[in-house]
Amino acid sequence: MAPDGTGERLLTASYIDEGPSWSPNGRVIMFFRETPGESGGPQIYSVDVTGRNLRQVKTAGFASDPSWSGLLG
Repeated sequence: MAPDGTGERLLTASYIDEGPSWSPNGRVIMFFRETPGESGGPQIYSVDVTGRNLRQVKTAGFASDPSWSGLLG
């Protein structure tokens, strides 16, 4: 997206997608998605900057507000 707001590109489309966090290399965004209904809760997803390769990140339960860590040794 350009600074003037032109060229916007939507990478996801869902009920609620929030809390984006850019990867250190700037090629992947992690965010959390909520789904409607009683069993719906926040889950972490990742998507590359092309909008392809949308994947759910497996967690032990509901999760939100992703954050990238430093490199692991």
